[in-house]
Amino acid sequence: MTTVSTTKALRNSLNLRISAAERDLIDRAAESAGKTRTDFILEAARRAAEEALLDRALMVVSPKAYGEFLKRLGRPAQPNERLRRTMTAKTPWKTA
Repeated sequence: MTTVSTTKALRNSLNLRISAAERDLIDRAAESAGKTRTDFILEAARRAAEEALLDRALMVVSPKAYGEFLKRLGRPAQPNERLRRTMTAKTPWKTA
């Protein structure tokens, strides 16, 4: 007979000192998202950490590819129909 043991992943704690107003704000947001305070904070912190690291990502390309990139950057913009529609569309957040 095979038994399956379920063990929770070992988690470390992280302590924060925040004001009551900040905690209440986080609690309200977590509740509105249907999450615990811990899950809400962990998800937000993880997302911010990933964004911070991605903002500093290094791309390595060949000199030829970099030259082509610079050449394209130097070209004047070429408006097209899609851009024209976008620039003349009414913004949804402005009311009449």
